[in-house]
Amino acid sequence: MDFVKVTEQESHYRHLEQMSIGELLVNMNREDKTVPAAIAGAMPQIEALVHAVTDKMLMGGRLFYLGAGTSGRLGILDASECPPTYGVPYGLVIGIIAGGHKAITEAVEFAEDDAEQGWLDLSAYAVSEKDVVVGIAASGTTPYVIGALNRCRAAGIVTGSISCNPGSPVSKAADFPVEVVVGPEFVTGSTRMKSGTAQKLVLNMLSTGVMIQLGRVEDNRMVNMQLSNDKLVDRGVKMVMQQWPTADYGAAKALLLQYGSVKKAIEAAHKK
Repeated sequence: MDFVKVTEQESHYRHLEQMSIGELLVNMNREDKTVPAAIAGAMPQIEALVHAVTDKMLMGGRLFYLGAGTSGRLGILDASECPPTYGVPYGLVIGIIAGGHKAITEAVEFAEDDAEQGWLDLSAYAVSEKDVVVGIAASGTTPYVIGALNRCRAAGIVTGSISCNPGSPVSKAADFPVEVVVGPEFVTGSTRMKSGTAQKLVLNMLSTGVMIQLGRVEDNRMVNMQLSNDKLVDRGVKMVMQQWPTADYGAAKALLLQYGSVKKAIEAAHKK
């Protein structure tokens, strides 16, 4: 199949500047509703990627996300949320963006066009065959990502990708490609919209699925979360109380703070 850049095709809507605010919002929402259906079609690909990442992590490997622009920022977001949510160490899931730290908040001109820099950025973390590298590129054509994935495969490193065009170059560079084809954007070519939403949802599924497989969730609870603010302490206390029905809030909180972990506090409560 010839590569078609669906993400750059003309919007289904014309003369956006003539729409009322209400019309704009309704039409954007209409487009957003198509994203979950597109993800459903990619479920076997997502499942294969979750399996691959889980297998490597169980053997002591890490997960890298690599992207440019919105795609890179989404990878950094997902990576940064894993330690507080699941209690895993920082450095187990790593997000890298073309242009470096500055590019998180500012556009870095032409950073995504450097086909060699992605591999150099990964090498700074001593990436190896134990790890998995997932390239994120809505268009599927980002040289920074494709160059890095090709170098990874040559080095025997498992690769994945998340893109929004069928049969894209980034998919061909990945062992486990995920393609979520959401169609033209509401604003032509603005892939931070539906494509970005699709990538965020897939990243949620990937990291959550992997963390559950690694035993970081019990029942439906984040028992390994970091107690880094009052809201999370309160949530942890309530989890302990569910497992220790005779305790009041104060006793459950004291036990939680004593052990510094919901999981450990629950284990202690079961012995009471």
